[in-house]
Amino acid sequence: MNATPSDWITLRSDALVAQVDPQGAQLSVLRDSSQRELLWNGDPAVWKGRAPVLFPIVGALSGGRYRWQGQDYPLARHGFARDRRFAVVRQSEREVLFRQVADAETRRVYPFDFELDVSFVLEGNRLAVQASVHNAGTTPFPASLGFHPAFMWPLREGDSRDAHYLEFESAEPAPVRRLNAAGLLTHDRHPTPVVGRRLHLADALFEEDVVIFDQLASRRVVYGTDRGPGIAMDFPDATYLGLWTKPAARFICIEPWRGVADPFDFEGDFAAKPGIFQVAPGGREALTMHLTIRDN
Repeated sequence: MNATPSDWITLRSDALVAQVDPQGAQLSVLRDSSQRELLWNGDPAVWKGRAPVLFPIVGALSGGRYRWQGQDYPLARHGFARDRRFAVVRQSEREVLFRQVADAETRRVYPFDFELDVSFVLEGNRLAVQASVHNAGTTPFPASLGFHPAFMWPLREGDSRDAHYLEFESAEPAPVRRLNAAGLLTHDRHPTPVVGRRLHLADALFEEDVVIFDQLASRRVVYGTDRGPGIAMDFPDATYLGLWTKPAARFICIEPWRGVADPFDFEGDFAAKPGIFQVAPGGREALTMHLTIRDN
């Protein structure tokens, strides 16, 4: 059962209010000092997500299954963390730490002793989010992590959607990738939609679903318009960046990932899956995202 808003945990600063749902440790509200809603509202008639955490995979698996040590395991797109409730480890006015641990249910589809922590720290006009996976077992295991936040598009009521853009930290001349109808990565490479450092957002960009940057030069993008407001996103340890929306939906997802969907013809072992990293026994791997809200 989904948590009700009364279960959500509220963080406050002078500049921002953030609310997080323990179901999936999902950022569910991000509101600035002008009471402007910056995050998509999760309308189930369009898309029920708001900012799900992706673990232990990002994207879809070929055939909906992966192979590990000679055995096949089913795993739904983006994994299971977003559909499970997290425990609250600690909480204050400006910080909350959630944890999800392996149990009999997760081991049926992911046979590893993991601890997944998701933390939110609010400081002034910046929200820091980190997902980290700890190996509580005695053997290495493969994993991926991803963030999937959906921001309002347009950010301000009455602004044109076409006035919005992403400005990258660096030029992004490398080609981008796309998925096929099954949500699997194709081998085709497409010309970058970034001109200079700017990608102008338009619905036509997403007629073929998600846009995937797999040769990122930047570790920061700024989303907004020339008039403001804007959202700067830093993703220092991401290896992929996905951009996605539904046709004419009022959101744009800007998604830092450490992982990616299977190539359509992938038949290898889970450890060889593109984008997978290994978590050593007793070790920890993380994905960090900083959101800084700008008034102009």
